[in-house]
Amino acid sequence: MSPSADATSSSSLAEVLSFTNGQIVQEIGYDDDVDLDLRDAIEDLIGDELEDEDTQEIVDAVVLWWRDGDGDLTDAMVDTLRNIEPGAPVWMLVPKAGRPGHVMPGDIQESASIAGLRVMSSVSLAPDWNGTRLASRVN
Repeated sequence: MSPSADATSSSSLAEVLSFTNGQIVQEIGYDDDVDLDLRDAIEDLIGDELEDEDTQEIVDAVVLWWRDGDGDLTDAMVDTLRNIEPGAPVWMLVPKAGRPGHVMPGDIQESASIAGLRVMSSVSLAPDWNGTRLASRVN
């Protein structure tokens, strides 16, 4: 998958994210600038609310909203692995180029490598947000 100028349609969101009903998905980095339509669509896909960043449950996936200036990206990526199923996806959502808080793809790649994650694909998920799928380690 490659980034596109248009956001992913809701009909293909399930295919892109690979989320299914009944999965437990943790959300990290929620703030007032997140795309609420995208959040709602994810919750519709899994049939439940997103778990907050303090959950102790083992989760099937993580959604990490991240903006330049949020702190240390590598540390945040390591934190996504705290209670995720081995091999489960981490979706890193960053503002698109030209928007406040944009994160350069090279920074994502470098931090992911240090954190033990691999960049798998990137796609436009919302009008202001791109998503990068990271593969977590398989134990």
